[in-house]
Amino acid sequence: MESDEGDEQQQEAERLPLSQRPEWSDVTPIPQDDGPNPVVPIAYKPEFSETMSYFRAVYYSDERSSRSFQLTKEAICLNPGNYTVWHFRRQIIETLHTDLQDELAFVGRIAKSNSKNYQLWHHRRWVAEKLGTGAVNKELQFTKKMLSLDAKNYHAWSHRQWVLQALGGWEDELDYCQILLGEDIFNNSAWNQRYFVVTRSPLLGGLIAMRDSEVNFTIEAILGNPENESPWRYLRGLYKDDTESWINDPRISSVCLKVLSTKSNYVFALSTLLDLICHGFRPSEEFREAINALNTPDSGPLDSDLGRAICRVLECVDPLRCNYWLWRKSKLPLTVSSQ
Repeated sequence: MESDEGDEQQQEAERLPLSQRPEWSDVTPIPQDDGPNPVVPIAYKPEFSETMSYFRAVYYSDERSSRSFQLTKEAICLNPGNYTVWHFRRQIIETLHTDLQDELAFVGRIAKSNSKNYQLWHHRRWVAEKLGTGAVNKELQFTKKMLSLDAKNYHAWSHRQWVLQALGGWEDELDYCQILLGEDIFNNSAWNQRYFVVTRSPLLGGLIAMRDSEVNFTIEAILGNPENESPWRYLRGLYKDDTESWINDPRISSVCLKVLSTKSNYVFALSTLLDLICHGFRPSEEFREAINALNTPDSGPLDSDLGRAICRVLECVDPLRCNYWLWRKSKLPLTVSSQ
């Protein structure tokens, strides 16, 4: 059984050099070979050099023993990013049939200070896959804990999505996304996860079945914070491969008009309206009036073509992407205009 974190810290502080441990007396360590004249020699700490020298000895001899297993633990604590050590640890686990629940606990302790370590997450997935569906709750709770520390931890999100697809646990995932967005509506990772759940969960019926309620939810989020790009992108994603429905759903153009009417934080509303027009939407005179109201006197008169007028306003209010809007305007067909 793995000792708890406090015992591990105490053992580390009281660590006896491997060369002084009786159980390692029969092993000849293999030091690192940097050649006769290394260009930039690395000043390794003595503890690290010794540990890796003994690790090379057991690794090259393929010694899959309890002491080798313990040694991989020490090596990982010194350098959690060493792929070879993690790989050999997995080989030992398979040979010794080590307790996989203990292994998850070990990985969890390492993750506290190495939450974005690729090797760690790869190893945890390997363990969870071996445990199967019995690991679902623990893995979802583990990723939830990691995300509470960093809500945009890509590794944690990737692992969580893998768990859902490979092992299950979809039942409360949409509610979890709702909680995260309630805490931070600007959390683009939570928006991404929500889309993942809506489109992949076998319990919800798919994108078309969820579209109506999701559009209403997203529009409410937009009206609360129109400067938040995530819900605008999410709204467009709800009509993936169905541009006709996107253009013809009055809620889409309506939310654009509502935001434009506020005369603030309207960049994404203008951008969305431009996309609608480019795909065939024909706005009413009400839209032209709203856009004309956004124009400043020193910008000169707007183009009679509504698409070009939108680009002109965006050039002024979104200067960082001015060249992009100039390019968009150059691609507009002459026929794009309001009725």
